[in-house]
Amino acid sequence: MKAIFYNSSLPEKIQLSEIQLPGIGENEVRVRLVAAALNHRDEWCRQGLYPGLKDGVILGSDGAGVVDAIGANVDSNLLGKEVIINPALHWGDNQKAQSKEFKIIGMPDHGTLAEFVQVPSDRIHPKPEHLSWEEAAALPLGGVTAYRAVVYQGKVAAGEKVLVTGFGGGVAQFAVQFALALGAEVYVSSSSEAKIDKAIGMGVTAGFDYKDENWTEEALTLTGGFDLIIDSAMGNTLSQLIKAARPGGKIVLYGATKGNPGVLDARKVFWNQIQIIGTTMGSDQDFANMLALVNASKIIPIVDQIFPLEDAVLAFDKMKAGLQLGKIVVKIASAKE
Repeated sequence: MKAIFYNSSLPEKIQLSEIQLPGIGENEVRVRLVAAALNHRDEWCRQGLYPGLKDGVILGSDGAGVVDAIGANVDSNLLGKEVIINPALHWGDNQKAQSKEFKIIGMPDHGTLAEFVQVPSDRIHPKPEHLSWEEAAALPLGGVTAYRAVVYQGKVAAGEKVLVTGFGGGVAQFAVQFALALGAEVYVSSSSEAKIDKAIGMGVTAGFDYKDENWTEEALTLTGGFDLIIDSAMGNTLSQLIKAARPGGKIVLYGATKGNPGVLDARKVFWNQIQIIGTTMGSDQDFANMLALVNASKIIPIVDQIFPLEDAVLAFDKMKAGLQLGKIVVKIASAKE
């Protein structure tokens, strides 16, 4: 099969090559992938910034396709089913946090940027019928991360004021869509006027340019403060988020692209009884609940651009540039092949 491999010896760090399909485990299914999608995780792997990197590993965590083969212990009724893949492995039994064995397909295990992927049979779920293959492929990792941030950790409630920072990326777009579906009054921040306009078109009340030094004052004047803030940047912007949160509010962090904060206004945190909560990915229960919300509310992922597998380097380059609005998808095959 053809696949996109990590290769640290190449200038691009990835290459399209072919390998022999491995034998299928007795509790595994093989999925013939129709589409896959990129996450920032994939680009960080390419840049050598992710732990456990190994040459020869197929990248990609998101994918959708058709069950093509099954192991000896797997229900034969799964053959031919249209599915999406839960990329989280070994979360464990604790809903509060993942186990020490937790990992994500696509590094260090083979991922979805390939014609086929083999995963444990409990990692597949029915593809939402209202989604195209490309939309379905865009959902898993970003969707479960956003769901856990907004619903499990953030405990969003109808009528609450929610701020999602950095609108444009995959997790942020899902966080907006989930919060809107659950009746929240949603706001976004972005340095792009076009992205803010897109968010408003989706039902967001307003947006703020985070490069404007006075954006927090504008936000406080308009809202009185946010009940829930969903953020992946952290760094020194954390002090701005603390300022923008209303007393008793929650700040849920699912990343730290700007690194650790240099200054923390601890007095404002404890005096205003602000909760700062970390989150990453999601449990199997989060994934199932996320799918239920997507199906019930007919949520459709935003797809920025679709690339053929042969142009994966271009897809990665666009991810690195950060110009996308929504998910970058790689088309692998026709559903009828």
